[in-house]
Amino acid sequence: MMGRLETDQEQLFYEYRLDSLVPCDHLARKLDAVVDLSWLRAELAPYYSRTGRPSVDPELMIRMLIVGYVFAIRSERQLCSELQVNLAYRWFCGLSIESRIPDHSVFSRACHERFREADLLRRVFERVVGCCIAAGLVAGEALSVDASLIKADVNPAKRVPGDEPIVWPQQEKASRAVRDYLRTLDQAGPKTPAGRTSKPPMAISLTDPQAAWVAYRKVRSIFAYHANYLVDNKLGIIVDAEGNRANRTDENRAALSMIERVAHRFALKPRRLAADTAYGNARTLKNLMERGIEPHIPVIDHSARSDGLFSRADFHYDQSHDLYICPGGKELKTSGTAHEGTTLKYLAKRSDCGRCPLKPKCTKGAERRLARDVDEPIRDHVRALAETPAFKRSRDERKKVEMAFAHMKRIFKLDRFRLRGLNGARDEVLLTATAQNLRKLVKYAGPAPPAPSPA
Repeated sequence: MMGRLETDQEQLFYEYRLDSLVPCDHLARKLDAVVDLSWLRAELAPYYSRTGRPSVDPELMIRMLIVGYVFAIRSERQLCSELQVNLAYRWFCGLSIESRIPDHSVFSRACHERFREADLLRRVFERVVGCCIAAGLVAGEALSVDASLIKADVNPAKRVPGDEPIVWPQQEKASRAVRDYLRTLDQAGPKTPAGRTSKPPMAISLTDPQAAWVAYRKVRSIFAYHANYLVDNKLGIIVDAEGNRANRTDENRAALSMIERVAHRFALKPRRLAADTAYGNARTLKNLMERGIEPHIPVIDHSARSDGLFSRADFHYDQSHDLYICPGGKELKTSGTAHEGTTLKYLAKRSDCGRCPLKPKCTKGAERRLARDVDEPIRDHVRALAETPAFKRSRDERKKVEMAFAHMKRIFKLDRFRLRGLNGARDEVLLTATAQNLRKLVKYAGPAPPAPSPA
């Protein structure tokens, strides 16, 4: 006979344990087995007052953020709503069926004040990386680095040209992102090399001034930040992550900073580093080699000519005399002065070029000139590495960092930042990288689910 559901929802008392309602193979249970936040309260104690009304437990807030980022719940308001009805999320956060869910607004002040003052999100991230290293998921021999463009949470129409003066609102009326931007203007910015002037930005967002105006896939321009990942090539564990402004200089600076940080924090000293051409400038290559790291990176080279004239490769460099020999057999010498501290200029004699039959194929000026980087020997060494089997293996392994970005955008839904300002971008990048590592830690090193009990 056909059964009928007995809808007895007026029962006042229920007898059960929340633990028994969470399946043994649920991701929340696996996460709880590898997440240890027992150290957190002691770390945050100096940032809380000893008097006054007790705050929301910071461990509860971090566990809620882990749930939000692991399960791709992008809104804190939605996260609080999910905890109202999802028993597995409640169990992971240590809440009972009757516990009150914190209001979504409590995250704003804690994340912008105490958590940032204590650099808590980075500490949580590094604790997870440490667990991955202890579990043998990180080899540390070969790493890959890359950056991915993430849209900022702004309206592109609300912008002004970067070379025009801007009247910002008063401090008390300005948004947090604008206050952070004005604070950075008051601080000393990075020094530019001698003789080089910094260009003003193409445009500045009135909503999030720290976001960079960049060309996106050569189709349109957007305001964006960079998410930088340093990935171990064994299983794709993200050993460091950083959010910064979307430009080539900060991208290279972040790569070197992450390498230095993992060496200090985890004693990771890789033998080789794979990256794309964006990191192929002489300064970055030299820094890597000074650290004992082989740069498996294509070298940036603008010496090729597209106008039919001889390129620098057609000239022979005489290392013993520090000069170039042109295709006509004449010498190009340098004064030895490095322009902007990075480039040497080599010039031929006008008399040699004036009567040379190859001049129409060599130069349109009075004499031929060549530019050579002061660190060209390092560039030559890296070019030679491109022919080795290790370089080709690194190029294949570099796909792991590209896959990490693909998962970041498609699975963890970080294709657009929700928080504004550079600090907000850094927080979201760290939390997303933490979630990605936790998923891999559970997959490769988490405890096996208990066997089902016999009937």
